Amino acid sequence: MELDLLGSLDPQRPAHSPAPDEPVAAPQAVCSRRGCGAPAAWSLSWNNPRVHTPERRKVWLACDEHRAHLADFLGQRGFLKTVEPFHQHDDAARTPGGHGDVVRGAGTEREE
Repeated sequence: MELDLLGSLDPQRPAHSPAPDEPVAAPQAVCSRRGCGAPAAWSLSWNNPRVHTPERRKVWLACDEHRAHLADFLGQRGFLKTVEPFHQHDDAARTPGGHGDVVRGAGTEREE
């Protein structure tokens, strides 16, 4: 399939949609550590009390390798609430009424 960038912006041209029998895969949840694309294995819920209401939870996802690093980053700031095993849902990484906002590319000022 050829990419036509300018044609894709044309409001008169319909967007590509998969055929009715073509399966659509759910996006794979990946680690929130900047630059990491490994599958998520852990859910770290957190809250910044200076910005968020007490019941609000943000969520970073972590692979096994980066779980401790991200938990330490949040813990040093007093933001970390829970660390739990992550289970991929078919509907999406963020579910209404679920853990909260899943954040990508988070957790560090510098790369290791």
